[in-house]
Amino acid sequence: MKDITAVIGSFSGLDTQQNARLETAWATIRAGLRRDIGARMFDQWLKATQLGDYCPESQTLDLLFASDFTANFVSGQFGDRLRMAWRCAGAGVREVRLRRAPNAVGPRVLEMSAAPAADVEETIAAPQPSSNFQPRHSFDEFVTGETNHLAFSAAQAMAGEASPRFSPLFIHGGTGQGKTHLLHAIAQAFSVHSPLAPVLYMSAERFMMEFVNAMRANETMMFKARLRAARLLLIDDIQFIAGKGSTQEEFLHTINDLIDAGARIVVTADRAPQMLDAIDARILSRLAGGLVADIRPAGLDLRLAILEAKRAIAGDPPVPDAVVDFLARSIRSNVRELEGAFNKLIAYGQLTGRSIDLEFAQTMLADAVRANARRITVDEIQKVCAAHYKIDAAEMRSKRRARAVARPRQVAMYLAKKMTPRSLPEIGRIFGGRDHSTVIHAVRTIEGLRQSNPDIDADIRALQRLLEG
Repeated sequence: MKDITAVIGSFSGLDTQQNARLETAWATIRAGLRRDIGARMFDQWLKATQLGDYCPESQTLDLLFASDFTANFVSGQFGDRLRMAWRCAGAGVREVRLRRAPNAVGPRVLEMSAAPAADVEETIAAPQPSSNFQPRHSFDEFVTGETNHLAFSAAQAMAGEASPRFSPLFIHGGTGQGKTHLLHAIAQAFSVHSPLAPVLYMSAERFMMEFVNAMRANETMMFKARLRAARLLLIDDIQFIAGKGSTQEEFLHTINDLIDAGARIVVTADRAPQMLDAIDARILSRLAGGLVADIRPAGLDLRLAILEAKRAIAGDPPVPDAVVDFLARSIRSNVRELEGAFNKLIAYGQLTGRSIDLEFAQTMLADAVRANARRITVDEIQKVCAAHYKIDAAEMRSKRRARAVARPRQVAMYLAKKMTPRSLPEIGRIFGGRDHSTVIHAVRTIEGLRQSNPDIDADIRALQRLLEG
């Protein structure tokens, strides 16, 4: 079969001017597709495409392929993009049919008995990002802070026009911290500058289910081809393929092929790659070989910023500062629950006509506040204090009395007494089997130092903020 660059045949009585317009438009569309989907994917599926018959009356153009399989695959993966590209090309094409090529080759402009009365110009809007992606999950709507800045910046780089310096991008963090938001934002921003490039988003669970269904239906080749056509692949919650041997094998081959083809890959999980259990070591190596960015739980400042952003667009009823501060300090589990609590207050206020005040917020959100009352443990306090003072956590339980160890240990004992329900004897036992009198001495010493030493007081305040999230 001739290459798509084959010259349109000169037939007696045919509209050669229209032929020329089709040739010019197809050359432009071809160049855009090759750039957007990559040379390898283009050469495999679209290079041998021929221009077929064109009907001026219906403004329909046939694109011809070597087989029904190829025509069906291209139609599924690139059909909408091809149709939109032809409509935008100004070559008089409003509809495109993708078909297997007949014996005759070469595009022909079909003769018609009479010319249309007039050409109606139609303005075609630029292709928009897939409707599968939520417009509200954009980069503009993502509030950044110290705990998510790296992941946000990496996501912007992955979505940019310039090829990123890393791929894949692995984003990990707890539930409701913004990982899925970033996936949607990447897809939307990428589609703005590369509207013809295939973007594929799915959860790891869906990946597994579709692969199993494809095997049962004997359609694994179609499944593989669809994934490998992507120029941007987004996989959410990769931890769900743990222990699924055949699914992991297919996922490994997919990311290897896409990386080799220069595609962009973004994967999310609830843990860092090295912490994922029952995942093939080869997959972990591939994922860790790009850029690993974490999203840590939002601190107080970020929670306040998120609520301020929502308050700015919420409208009536107004939400006072005291309620915003109450929400930020009470709902600490994740951003999704924080936003849900805010939305609940606004909805109740609008439905009942009641103004929102602190008492109203405390009543409406009592269950959520109780659920978010995190119990800080002595072990957690020991680890945080050890990291702050740059000593080994085991020193908290050791018998050493050197000042560099003893003072951090006293601070940890003080915080354990103030921030946990543990009794003095229990705290003493956790700190290496010490007597309760040792804990009392530590608490009194730190209380005195907080009054006389601003540095100690600042350390205690910083540690409390860190422990409270």
